[in-house]
Amino acid sequence: MPKESELDRREFLKASARTGAALAALGSTGLLTHPERVFGANDRVRVAVVGLHGQGWAHVHEYSKLPNVEVAALCDVDENVLSQRLGEMEKMGLKKPATFVDLRKLLEDKSIDAISIATPNHWHSLQAIWGCQAGKDVYVEKPMSHNWWEGRQLVRAAQKYNRIVQHGTNSRSGKAVQEGIQKMRDGLIGEVYLSRGLCFKWRKTIGHAPVEPVPAGVNYDLWTGPAPLKPYTRNRFHYNWHWIWDTGGGDFGNQGIHELDAARWGLDVGFPHKVAAIGGHFMFDDDQETPNTLNVAYEFILPDGKRKMLEFEVRHWITNHEAEVGTPAFGGGEVPAALGNVAAPAPRKGKGPQNTVGNIFYGSQGYLAMNGYDSYKTWLGEEQEPGPHAQAAGNNWANFIDCVRSSKKENLNAPIEEGHISCTLLHLGNVAYRLGRTLYFDPEKETVIGDDEANRLLRDGDRGYREPYVVPENV
Repeated sequence: MPKESELDRREFLKASARTGAALAALGSTGLLTHPERVFGANDRVRVAVVGLHGQGWAHVHEYSKLPNVEVAALCDVDENVLSQRLGEMEKMGLKKPATFVDLRKLLEDKSIDAISIATPNHWHSLQAIWGCQAGKDVYVEKPMSHNWWEGRQLVRAAQKYNRIVQHGTNSRSGKAVQEGIQKMRDGLIGEVYLSRGLCFKWRKTIGHAPVEPVPAGVNYDLWTGPAPLKPYTRNRFHYNWHWIWDTGGGDFGNQGIHELDAARWGLDVGFPHKVAAIGGHFMFDDDQETPNTLNVAYEFILPDGKRKMLEFEVRHWITNHEAEVGTPAFGGGEVPAALGNVAAPAPRKGKGPQNTVGNIFYGSQGYLAMNGYDSYKTWLGEEQEPGPHAQAAGNNWANFIDCVRSSKKENLNAPIEEGHISCTLLHLGNVAYRLGRTLYFDPEKETVIGDDEANRLLRDGDRGYREPYVVPENV
């Protein structure tokens, strides 16, 4: 595998040290604890999108549709992707943005108001922390953290530097989802005691990928960042990094965090008190390390002593539809015939396997189901008569921009504090699975009771941080 020269490496580390020192110095002066400008209704918000291979391109599309918002910069460690996206933006008639390979150089640009992060999971918290330290508002994709500790550090950074930080759990901005949550708060289905998150997505095997040279134009050291630097294979790079513990958290942390967040939100709970998990990597012999079938159960104890329960399920192959979730009757659609590792397209008629992705909430007087980000249905009473229902989407990016303009954190639909709680559930579930035992959690201290091994996994994911890409102890 090609290696950078020792000279390049030394210069890279020097640049890292200079940038880190500059950010720390600014933070210590207090200059970054308040927004640097107050936006008027007609002021243009200049956004930089970081990570463009997959979801980041959706960010570009979303921001380009908003009034007085400019995608002013693009950043990606793969120059091939950068070149491709520049060409596509030109075809869209958008103004040519500045381009960067290293986010730290981008953060030196004072004209950038906000960064929008869609890099692999293992980079999310550190890049968002850097953004806060540099005085930028931040939109960070789900999951906001690769482990519990760095998520907590990001929350602290957002608060210390007084930044607007939105989590990419898009259903929080869905109008119908919001309405469904409020209906449950108002007692439509009675006392809600159980919620379920469903993540049943057709995923074919990723096979075995050999070690090969790093592709031309890819800064693999920078792509790897905080994770251990291991030999390049295609299964450790674009998209399939989701199934490797060093960089991803399986479909639980990929698609599943959306439904996990909604399940917790609808149940109206915070951190859990008990977590248990069982599952495995079934059927396929390949490079995937994360489970492709997983059941996780959470117990919550309320201040009045009552208990609630949340169940989450991941399946990667044959499944059924529950409460019509995933069917055309409920806004569902087919996955591509190739069953590739991509999101399902817009609904269409025809035969073929369909994903079942959504939520079900059970109450004393009925149940409510949500199908992704934009719809809900209810069934009431012992006869399960159809009740209120709605379909209406929302826009998480528009909500973020509105809050950047107003500097009102309280108006965020998906504030980073809520993202941290949901992502902690995610990490607890994966740790319970990896250790094969029930975890007892202290919500006040945010620690597992009497289990040092579990707390170590929550702290660094059993891999630590690679210099100079280290989440700081003191943000």
